[in-house]
Amino acid sequence: MSSWLDDTRTSYDTVADSYAEMVGPALDAEPYLLASLRLFADLVDADGGGPVADAGCGPGHVTAHLDRLGLNVFGIDLSPGMIEVARRDHPGLRFEVGSMTDLALADGELAAVMAFWSLVHVPDEALPVVFQQFRRVLRPGGRLLVGFHAGDGATLKTKGYGGHPMNVQVYRRQPDAVAELLRDNGFAMDAQVSLGLSERQPGAILFARRD
Repeated sequence: MSSWLDDTRTSYDTVADSYAEMVGPALDAEPYLLASLRLFADLVDADGGGPVADAGCGPGHVTAHLDRLGLNVFGIDLSPGMIEVARRDHPGLRFEVGSMTDLALADGELAAVMAFWSLVHVPDEALPVVFQQFRRVLRPGGRLLVGFHAGDGATLKTKGYGGHPMNVQVYRRQPDAVAELLRDNGFAMDAQVSLGLSERQPGAILFARRD
């Protein structure tokens, strides 16, 4: 497991500044993503609120958006470079270096977890570990939102975000398969949203709860 984690950490340390410049404004141009985040925030609020983890938060732009929607949210990312950028750009919010494969959080501590396109570099064999960690840190009935590239197969990404070198696999997954894996790891499914994202890169968002 350490190899892909090390490659992901190093790659995103390298591109952190360029990545933040590119993805920050992009969220505002995606109304269906924004609507999904609004719904997620409303569901957490209806459950009584509580701490929410943005797992794989990158430069913190989505964490900050959820904060503006009223959630008690903090960000976790594998890349120290990304966390440095997130703290710089969003100084009023909490950001921590950490791995989704071994969350430094207590059992049942969270009201909700979000993994917003942050599972795309996680190999298939590691996904159950990640989902088990999400379930562990959620309180009973706690909410989970997972967004990811929809499709099949994986490609090696060797350059990106300003032309910087990277070395990560990008995984595309069928929504039904991810939903089934969530069920296998203790989640109940609430909704599944398919996204064209202007047909460039199809995606999916799954809403689930700790069963």
